[in-house]
Amino acid sequence: MKNDSPITVTSPLLPNLDEFNEMLKDIWTSKWITNNGSFHKQLETELCKYLKVPYISLFTNGTLPLITALQALRITGEVITTPFSFVATTHSIWWNGIKPVFVDIDPSNCGLDPDKIEAAITPKTTAIMPVHCYGKPCDTERIQAIADKYGLKVIYDAAHAFGVERLTPIPSPVERGEYRMTADPMLYDLLKEHARRMRKNPTQAEDVLWQALRNSQLGAKWRRQHPILDFIVDFICFEHSIIIEVDGGYHNSAEQMQMDAVRDKILRDNGFYVMHITNEQVLCNLDATLDTIRTMMHDLPLQGGQRWAWTSILNAGDMSTLSFHATKVYNTIEGGALVMHDEQTKKRIDYLKNFGFAGETEVVAPGINSKMDEMRSAYGLLNLKQVDAAIEAHKNGTLNIAEVENNYAILAYFLGKVFPTKSELFIYS
Repeated sequence: MKNDSPITVTSPLLPNLDEFNEMLKDIWTSKWITNNGSFHKQLETELCKYLKVPYISLFTNGTLPLITALQALRITGEVITTPFSFVATTHSIWWNGIKPVFVDIDPSNCGLDPDKIEAAITPKTTAIMPVHCYGKPCDTERIQAIADKYGLKVIYDAAHAFGVERLTPIPSPVERGEYRMTADPMLYDLLKEHARRMRKNPTQAEDVLWQALRNSQLGAKWRRQHPILDFIVDFICFEHSIIIEVDGGYHNSAEQMQMDAVRDKILRDNGFYVMHITNEQVLCNLDATLDTIRTMMHDLPLQGGQRWAWTSILNAGDMSTLSFHATKVYNTIEGGALVMHDEQTKKRIDYLKNFGFAGETEVVAPGINSKMDEMRSAYGLLNLKQVDAAIEAHKNGTLNIAEVENNYAILAYFLGKVFPTKSELFIYS
């Protein structure tokens, strides 16, 4: 049967219309629709918290932050960048009268290949502009080492990397000079008693998996129904900092997915990798499930009791740019942002995106008009509430197969070859 309906590449994440209308009423009442209004300020604050970055400046789209970053850092001459990106990356360089110098990519992450960067550096080179493609971070450590060696600035195009985090080592409680319980001391007794009851009444899938994990059968000690922070997790391996949740069908509801996403983020922020497995995966294909767990234990470099924490990839380099275009997992219809490390740079960026104005009347520098308005800021605040669930859906490959029809082969190849596997040390968007 012929279907003339278009097959969309992506579908925008839309906020609740009733909630959005209420915020629009507030904007209409205030008559403040642009120029650093209350929703604009609130969105910058909330994004800093969510993305774990010190300073952020909102823009009307994702290209202008790139142009402005080059201006703010006074980049001239030549900039090393990648040919594997959307045209805006190169256009931002050309628009500033700078020559782009292309370097080939590393096939493992589709980002700039650090082994090929130094050969492209000339006396005119002033900066490197890598791109985190498809949510897979570049090798930021090696790129930064090269930049430091030659005195170059680094601006990351992170249009694909909203919410991308990487595991980094943090000091142990002993190294910090403190003792930290794995569970909230105020709730520990209550959680412990509840965990004991849950161990006595496991689901069929939990019991099957426990029989395969107990007694260090996979090479490490696992605990079941264990209190962590304010939660009780199904299974946990402290040696590798891995948590396994065995999910029943009710976890597929939108409300539960959102709750799970919030819970997972809290656990990740405390150094744990959270792995979700369905009842069906355990009961129907236990061997494949165990292979997945073994792979995870092998791939995550969490040995010797070392604690790790999830840190934002946006803090790499001198600046990072974001796109909030409608096609992105997080969007403000159209929009973008620039991430920087200090308050002084934040002020300079804010001047540059508002005609160089400091206040209402004083112009301190030449600039452009690239401010995000109040309507899109309100839209962005609402979308921020549901972006965790959206990222989780992307990460787990939750797709409506009926929508792709005969393109399934292409889709399967794309997902298998381009997107990272669940064993990667980051969350992709």
